Amino acid sequence: MSSLKVRFAPSPTGPFHIGGARSALFNWLLARKEKGTFVLRIEDTDLARSTRESEENIKASLQWLGMNWDEGIDVGGNNGPYRQTERLDLYKEVTQRLLDEGKAYECYCTPEELDAVRQDQMDRGETPKYNGHCEHLDEETKAKYISEGRKPTIRLRVPLNKTYAFDDMVRGHVSFESNGVGDFVIVKSDGIPVYNFAVVMDDHMMGITHVIRAEEHLSNTPRQMAIYEALGW
Repeated sequence: MSSLKVRFAPSPTGPFHIGGARSALFNWLLARKEKGTFVLRIEDTDLARSTRESEENIKASLQWLGMNWDEGIDVGGNNGPYRQTERLDLYKEVTQRLLDEGKAYECYCTPEELDAVRQDQMDRGETPKYNGHCEHLDEETKAKYISEGRKPTIRLRVPLNKTYAFDDMVRGHVSFESNGVGDFVIVKSDGIPVYNFAVVMDDHMMGITHVIRAEEHLSNTPRQMAIYEALGW
């Protein structure tokens, strides 16, 4: 496993916490055991909450714990930049490719409209998901929405009747049905990619071989698999 490469990718939205330390430690220990590469990158696309102060706190905490990194923020490497806000041009290129290939589309639905659909689905006892309203918009309707000042998000087209399955080292064989996922947002209306999209692009471009992540990310995996599939990665 000499080519093993893992990453710790915190969001600098507050002080370093014990959950982050735990995730970083497992990644760092595996990289050291297998003589692999430990990458530290910063997921700072939450523009409202991310701060350089928090980033410095995270780096200082890792160093205090004795965890050094081989590639990433400050130390550099061949796959930079290592802050997501400095990688927006890379993300934009990949997003345009998905749009050009018809694997993603613009969605002009407002938060109020989406909330109303979600509430209606819940009232009927259904699992809330996007109803596909903007999946096949004609140019006239698009122009109308634009004239109203609506700024679109970008949604991924998720295949129907597909099972996304994977083997997790802790949970074992896990599977999710695509019909319960729906077409989800990959780029927000401000042009910033959401977590699931950015993490796939970063992991691919940086050559990450193994993902060690917290429990709450288990349910993100099918979305990430759908993105990998759409990109042929």
